[in-house]
Amino acid sequence: MADWIERERRVFMHVFKRQPVVLVRGEGVRVWDAEGRVYMDLLAGIAVNVLGHCHPALRDAICTQAGQLVHTSNLYYLTPQIELAERLVARSCCDKVFFANSGAEANEGAIKLARKYGKLRRDGAYEVIGAVDAFHGRTLATLAATGQPKYQAPFAPMPAGFKHVPLNDLPALKAATTAETAAVLLEPIQGESGVHLADFDYLRDVRAWCDEQNLLLMFDEIQTGMGRTGRFFAYEHSGAEPDIITLAKGLAGGVPIGAILANERAAVFEPGDHGSTFGGNPLACAAGIATVDTIQREGLVEHAAQVGAYLREQLEGLRARQPLVTTVRGLGLLVAFDLARDVAAELVAQCLQRGLLINNTGPRTIRLAPPLVLREAEVDEAVGILNEALVAL
Repeated sequence: MADWIERERRVFMHVFKRQPVVLVRGEGVRVWDAEGRVYMDLLAGIAVNVLGHCHPALRDAICTQAGQLVHTSNLYYLTPQIELAERLVARSCCDKVFFANSGAEANEGAIKLARKYGKLRRDGAYEVIGAVDAFHGRTLATLAATGQPKYQAPFAPMPAGFKHVPLNDLPALKAATTAETAAVLLEPIQGESGVHLADFDYLRDVRAWCDEQNLLLMFDEIQTGMGRTGRFFAYEHSGAEPDIITLAKGLAGGVPIGAILANERAAVFEPGDHGSTFGGNPLACAAGIATVDTIQREGLVEHAAQVGAYLREQLEGLRARQPLVTTVRGLGLLVAFDLARDVAAELVAQCLQRGLLINNTGPRTIRLAPPLVLREAEVDEAVGILNEALVAL
């Protein structure tokens, strides 16, 4: 293991604060390191491996497609791309799809759509109103849309055209709306800031405000989509239908892909307005088809709701036993809990030593985003490890 870590330091840009483990294999909710140790993965590649690791349906789809056609470009029609788009339209309130390679690219495309819409329908309006503590990506435009100065400061000045208001504060959103506003961009659940939920009433009120002002409502579902919250899309819990949805992470079960979904009103791109060399290539789309179909066939949306409720129930029990745990929150299998002291990083390390992969989003917050195939017995095992780790602190 030490050799791999030293080799990485010699050749890789130092942008990740990696855990001291070299992962080489996975199956279901487990992964193995280079020394043969096994870990339960309650992070799933940061909400990516929705089917778990090496699900047979995903593996077989990738292998089959790799033997047929990997890439040709978007100069030609691609049957897997069309088939995946049809599935996403059928499962959503949207009518059109564009495929990219990542969540940041999907959000970049959504921002471009909002600006084109503003030019056509709002007398040249171009501003996007987002939420404080949101996270939308690490490109310059998506950093500007992200409501967290700590990510923006090293790269200032940010591109113009973005405002941020507190989540769940409708008067602040209304006050920020001007003639320059083209769209509102929100996460139904702010995952990166520690799993903070938008109120369902708030989302419905924002939908009404956007209708009244002729604004686009855009939901970043990169972390919350694909069944994670106990619905295929998180917006379904509120009934507030957006004009644009962005997807990535779990869309292809671990193969890089992003997507912009838009209704007819918002789908204002024309030929030449946007594009991608790799976006929606046959390999990624075949993985996406297998992921969507497996989620439906195995009932994983309903399973995520059931096991997610059980996970929160067990974490509440842990909170009752461990005074260090102060708050538990989440929806489906996107869950977080807060700690009374700044020891979240130490808890992550203690769990790693005991064979459990979790993530801290701040000095006092732990985030869990396990595969949707997680079972209640595995929840019990994980909570047992968490209890041991908390005792060690």
